[in-house]
Amino acid sequence: MTEPGSTADIPASVPPAELAERIDRAVAALDLRQKVALLSGDTTWTVPAEPAAGFAGITTSDGPVGVRGTRSDDADPSANTPSPTALAATWDIALVERIGALLAAEARRKDVDVLLAPTVNLHRTPVGGRHFECFSEDPLLTGEIGTAYVRGVQGGGVSACVKHFVANDQEHDRFTVDIVVDDQTLRELYLLPFEMITGDPGRGGGGAWSVMAAYNAVNGPTATENPLLADVLKGEWGWDGAVMSDWFAARDTVGAGRAALDLAMPGPNTPWSGDQLVAAVEAGEVPEAAIDAKVRAILRLGARVGALADLPAPARPDDFDDADARELLRTASSAGMVLVRNDGVLPLPRGASVALVGPNAERIRNLGGGSATVYPESVSHPPEALTEAGFEVRTAPGVTATTRLTRAEAEWCELPDGSGPGVLARIYDTAGNEVDTATSRSGRFLWSRESPAAIPAAEIGRIRLQTRLSVPRAGRYRIGTSGDGHTTLTVDGTPVLDGEAHLPAGADPVLLTMAPPQVDAETELPDGPAEVVVDFVPARSETAFGGDDRVIISWLNCAPVLADDDTEIARAAELAADSDVAVVIVGTTEEVESEGFDRTSLDLPGRQAELVDAVLAANPRTVVVVNSGAPVLMPWLDRVPATLLGWFGGQEMGHALADVLSGAVEPGGRAPTTWGAPGTVIIPDNIGTDGKLAYTEGLDIGYRAYLRDGVEPAVPFGHGLGYTTWQFGEATLGDGEVSVQITNTGEREGSQVVQAYLSRSDSQVRRATAWLVGFARVEAGPGQTVTATIPLTDRAFRHWAGDGWAVEPGDYELRLGTSVADTPVALTITR
Repeated sequence: MTEPGSTADIPASVPPAELAERIDRAVAALDLRQKVALLSGDTTWTVPAEPAAGFAGITTSDGPVGVRGTRSDDADPSANTPSPTALAATWDIALVERIGALLAAEARRKDVDVLLAPTVNLHRTPVGGRHFECFSEDPLLTGEIGTAYVRGVQGGGVSACVKHFVANDQEHDRFTVDIVVDDQTLRELYLLPFEMITGDPGRGGGGAWSVMAAYNAVNGPTATENPLLADVLKGEWGWDGAVMSDWFAARDTVGAGRAALDLAMPGPNTPWSGDQLVAAVEAGEVPEAAIDAKVRAILRLGARVGALADLPAPARPDDFDDADARELLRTASSAGMVLVRNDGVLPLPRGASVALVGPNAERIRNLGGGSATVYPESVSHPPEALTEAGFEVRTAPGVTATTRLTRAEAEWCELPDGSGPGVLARIYDTAGNEVDTATSRSGRFLWSRESPAAIPAAEIGRIRLQTRLSVPRAGRYRIGTSGDGHTTLTVDGTPVLDGEAHLPAGADPVLLTMAPPQVDAETELPDGPAEVVVDFVPARSETAFGGDDRVIISWLNCAPVLADDDTEIARAAELAADSDVAVVIVGTTEEVESEGFDRTSLDLPGRQAELVDAVLAANPRTVVVVNSGAPVLMPWLDRVPATLLGWFGGQEMGHALADVLSGAVEPGGRAPTTWGAPGTVIIPDNIGTDGKLAYTEGLDIGYRAYLRDGVEPAVPFGHGLGYTTWQFGEATLGDGEVSVQITNTGEREGSQVVQAYLSRSDSQVRRATAWLVGFARVEAGPGQTVTATIPLTDRAFRHWAGDGWAVEPGDYELRLGTSVADTPVALTITR
């Protein structure tokens, strides 16, 4: 467990007093307008430079599964890591820190100073739409994995921005909901990861340099105006970093100005821009001392990322080459895969014939939607990866899981002049004049106020997309576009589509970039290049979040028309019966799991559960791989020989899956969140009343709720199998730690995550039934005994007593094991 404290100053070679003096001189050199100008972004992603202060400006970028940069297209591809749930499932601090280092290298390559990640809100409810973007339901695991992530990023001289402070744990009404939560729950659950990750690196903390304030309110005030920023984050914890708003989360000039918010994003139009904040200061509504404190925080962040003159540049370790990056991403993906059940079917025998079926079988879902979207250079998919691994692979979709049309595959598209792969966009102004062109490998285009087009998005009147489309086989296809506006489309000069699609009134605006409205039509496509021309007229009223921040999306979509589900299920079952083994890859879609909305059901979309049943009936040697970022219901779990949670595994997920299925590597994951069984899932309320959402469950979220109610989940917290077996031996208590011997009793090398849980059955204060207090990952060869040592600090025993932390005297039970449901070793500790 980490301890709170002030972050370390960067560069480390500059004494804190000298850095403070340098920043004071810079502040003194600025007048009020210059100071205020530093407190708002000047573009969507940047903070303006101020030569008088020697401040070079700062560039931010979305994460957490890559570094997108300042463009929202595939012009500058990004390394795509596994989703945060997959990273947390590794329970591997060193590995996650290496992922952070890779992201730092990516950020430096794209001239990004601040990565808007990690997301450390908790999995309070399994229906949370952004569940995949957060690490865990447990605050300790979240804090430890988040700390490793931040250390890796900031070790490369790039600031992590930890988000979203605080209690931003669902998407429903996320802009306005007031979270009502008692102090003990807030402290012990929701604030704890932030406390750990912002804590002093010298005492085990993450030392994060920036934090993002959320949209929601907490016990009344909005997060950007909440006293928690000044009283707890910067006051009690002594943190000296910079607090920025979530995009458009700063609403009130005076309220945010008097609070401990330092930076309002995005620019150029914020409640602090122009004369608004200057006037408030001059009127005495906001003290100038508050402005100075904010400027100091921004300049301190600048010093840490190398944007403040006359200071040494931060350390910048060597970059990753492409091969090393791909190998790390492949390792991380397999390390997070959780083998829930295995009756001996895995690993698969080399050379086996595999029926690879399911809606996610041919094209894996590598990441979740929303602001976490990045565009990798390439994605490894299961058919090719399993073929490379020596299996005989045949595929079938089985069912249709989504009503949305997928984009045209990049390898199908060639520029109209034959000069290379991709889709050409011709951009016309409102008068009909061609003003610019752009290309995309994947047929996805986005224009905004700051897009590289020759004119702002507000002045674009029409976009023409052109490509030579070569589908893998002739037949009937659905073809169309995503985007808010009117589309006409021709194939080889023949009109195919003339229609409109619009974002629903009142929809979360992020849906425009995450799941834009679509229009399409069916047509026959030949076995060879077809000239496709799209004319798209964007809706004139569409804006991103209001004001003049217009965003235009135009994507080219194309996919084969499948037979009805009954026919496809029958085909998949026939293929399974004719193969040595069947691998069914099921999963969620962007319609049910993405930023912008919560899920209304944990069922897999479409008839995927029926597909599993049909394939299992046809071939008892069936493996199910779940390709989702969050829990889904698995009614087949007790009947299928092997089930693997693959998460959103990043760009190397196909190769990683082949490694695990073949036995080349062991599945290393342990569940970072509880997966409920059908009919017994515990789902805290995510829809409030009168604008308020009360966290009435208190401390009991995730596994704590299942323990409290005596309910057995489908996948217990911490559970995960490998390809060997283990036996626990003697445990001993040391000075601030507990150690236990564990023996690999199997026939191959393996790894295990030893977990420690505390409980106190006769407590006089409110506590969870049990709570995670530490863990250690160990590796051992066949027959080898190793010792797992887990730190056990006083903090593990403490509870929030209203005005501070306290330790209730008496006996505590410490249990050690491989999940919260499997703890064979017990010790008593007296405090």
